[in-house]
Amino acid sequence: MIEIRRLSIQDTDFQQQLQQLLAWEGVSDESVQQGVKQIIAQVRQGGDQVLVELTNRFDRTSAQAMHELVIEQAELQQALERLPQSQRDALTVAAQRIRDYHQRQLQTSWRYTEADGTVLGQQITPLDSVGLYVPAGTAPLASSVLMNAIPAQVAGVQQLVMVSPMPEGKRSDFLLAAAALAGITRVFAIGGAQAVAALAYGTQTVPAVDKIVGPGNTWVATAKREVFGKVGIDMIAGPSEILVVSDGSTSASWLAEDMFSQAEHDTLAQSILISTSAEHLEAVAQAMSEQVETHPRADIIRKSLADRGALILVDNEQQALDLINQIAPEHLELSVSDPESWLPGIRHAGAIFMGAYSAESLGDYCAGPNHVLPTSGSARFSSPLGVYDFQKRSSIIFASAQGANKLGKVAAELARGEGLEAHARSALCRVTDQRGDA
Repeated sequence: MIEIRRLSIQDTDFQQQLQQLLAWEGVSDESVQQGVKQIIAQVRQGGDQVLVELTNRFDRTSAQAMHELVIEQAELQQALERLPQSQRDALTVAAQRIRDYHQRQLQTSWRYTEADGTVLGQQITPLDSVGLYVPAGTAPLASSVLMNAIPAQVAGVQQLVMVSPMPEGKRSDFLLAAAALAGITRVFAIGGAQAVAALAYGTQTVPAVDKIVGPGNTWVATAKREVFGKVGIDMIAGPSEILVVSDGSTSASWLAEDMFSQAEHDTLAQSILISTSAEHLEAVAQAMSEQVETHPRADIIRKSLADRGALILVDNEQQALDLINQIAPEHLELSVSDPESWLPGIRHAGAIFMGAYSAESLGDYCAGPNHVLPTSGSARFSSPLGVYDFQKRSSIIFASAQGANKLGKVAAELARGEGLEAHARSALCRVTDQRGDA
């Protein structure tokens, strides 16, 4: 049996109930923050030795030196070769689809020339190095390797460094094979806040990188927040979310599995279904109750749906659209007969899955678009991870003599308005009728 709250937009306290449903306390408490600060300080001071000690303590390993936590390129290739053919083929197909999609995001430098010969533009260059964090969790997240590494590779990043905790020294062929396919250059069997610190500041063995990407637990998320500024980060991710909008034309059984696909992540994951049909909502609830027992992670699914799930009844399409934009979900399934007609009204969503056949799980693995998405309402101001996250933009300003003559007077007027005389003189000394007078 599934317990899940039912909400109606007609409830007098609907907004209050919705806010309670969406509330999430954040990535860490004060004790975690202090613990992370201590770990970062220890790694900065002790380097490899501290990394080995912390890895042995937290991951139950017995490494004597850092070289035992280094995974060589040959081992990655061997892992790929050991995989069952079906898994190798699936990884290969997914990697190629992800690469094809992200290739279209690649931005190139541009410039234009004004009438007086002044050239303006933008030079786009890749980051030099990126660190990829891959959590151990309860499963080898090969998809996370592909989704984070391939856009960086497409962008032109030369050094991709992967860190992943490998408790008790157990190494997953599935994970390492994905690293081989994704073009990872260096891999270390380390995790937690200590791995983030190593990537940010470097050790004798682990190179410092320019940006750290990839999901992780509370300690990892807190560490990424702590080192931001020394390095770039992708985002601080919250629990996984799905918002399904159905007009009743999709099988209740299918939608039950879609709700489960997020709920099985962990007990904090959130699954919400919106419909104008009370009968349809009940049919999905019934399907969930009938199907949940067939799932290995049934206990997690039940608690996730009971704590953070909901079935929401609305009166019309516009109310559903308003809720979509208010919730700003990580994953949005438009399981409706004409999803194209809904698209113009959607302003805030990480990824939009259109039509009954577009299951969210396709996006998680192999459709092509990135599965690293903004959570907890941050789709209001954030976007999916992409090639652009691994590129930098430098402005190009190449003034001609004629251009400097014109722009110098404008700049000087503005500079003096701000009380910055040196700025004004710097501009005016390049103005023809001001030379020698400025």
